[in-house]
Amino acid sequence: MKKLALLFAGLSLFVATGCNDDDDNTIEYPLVGTWQPIKEVVTTIPVGGNGVSDEITYTNCQKESRWVFVDGGIGKRTDKGDSAIPNQCDTTFERNLTYTYDKSTKAVQIKYQGIVAPDNGKVTTLNDNTLNLTIEDKTDPIEYHSVTYTFKRIQ
Repeated sequence: MKKLALLFAGLSLFVATGCNDDDDNTIEYPLVGTWQPIKEVVTTIPVGGNGVSDEITYTNCQKESRWVFVDGGIGKRTDKGDSAIPNQCDTTFERNLTYTYDKSTKAVQIKYQGIVAPDNGKVTTLNDNTLNLTIEDKTDPIEYHSVTYTFKRIQ
């Protein structure tokens, strides 16, 4: 009987130490990198009404756009679009930026050079290859508006 009790105590100790969750193996992927936009989802929700979401898949020219986030909270956004000349893409928006990213809350604020109001939002997905970034516009008291960008990491 003593052997059985010792065996049970030994197994209990083994199980207790073998299942220790003190080691947090969660991988934190950096926002820092060069991102290629793939698509966006525009959501509009009026107060007291039903919301509408539209998915916009980017053209090949739009996929040549780049959002670059560098260490130190700086970066650059370059948007490309279709040109009047066939098979050519034009730069439609290009700005240096500063940003803050709070890893714990996933909150992001992006300030573009030459633009007064910052973009405020949240990272909803961030892994090795994918970034989903939702930018919210809460300035209209009767309608909520957001754009969720889906990016692919290219560097």
